[in-house]
Amino acid sequence: MGRIICAGLGPGDPDLLSVKSDRLIRQATRIAYFRKAGRAGQARSIVEGMLRPDVIEHPMDYPVTTEIPFDHPDYNRILAAFYDDWADRLAVLAETGDVVVLCEGDPLFYGSFMHLHSRLQRRVQVEIVPGIPGMVGCWNAADLPITWGDDVLSVLAGTLPEDELARHAAAADALVVMKTGRNLPKVRRALATAGRLADAWLVERGTMPGQRVLRLAEVEGQDCPYFAIVLVPGQGRRPEAAE
Repeated sequence: MGRIICAGLGPGDPDLLSVKSDRLIRQATRIAYFRKAGRAGQARSIVEGMLRPDVIEHPMDYPVTTEIPFDHPDYNRILAAFYDDWADRLAVLAETGDVVVLCEGDPLFYGSFMHLHSRLQRRVQVEIVPGIPGMVGCWNAADLPITWGDDVLSVLAGTLPEDELARHAAAADALVVMKTGRNLPKVRRALATAGRLADAWLVERGTMPGQRVLRLAEVEGQDCPYFAIVLVPGQGRRPEAAE
């Protein structure tokens, strides 16, 4: 009986892979990874040139991404069936040996693998290799100290309603907004309402080719890449930090 090994790939730069993930990926005879149908997939792109010539690949094509709203009843129903199916398939594959599943960032931090993890419990041995979360790569790429002293860091999903985003942004010392993409205008309005827009930065494709770091107030357009994060650094609760 083999294992399902989920290797965290970090924020996007292959040089930021852990030694353990690098070793497991290079040794793998079977890998699986999520992707949008018809595309190579970000996870697969990160490991380009690292795989064995005889590796067997199992791309897991999402049946839906942005075609319907995430809060539509069909969205959860379709994705739940997709995760059920791939949990079954991976469990069968693991009967004859290890399978390495690739996951951007850290697998247990907004990672798609979490949906498989919960379905594979008590069915097969699952091992997770942590990865550097995307937000960590972004604030380092932007050269932004994100927290000082006793700052409280809040991590929000851009899919939240605008009033909730504004409420959390007003209460937090430091702020990270994930899942920006098409939610960019809503995130911008919420930060303006909370009085935080002037301090906000947008990091697109942090640590990856095409990386851009911009002040959010100066960003034009109604959306941004999926791999984009908004950062609002804390100012420090202690006087010495503020100085």
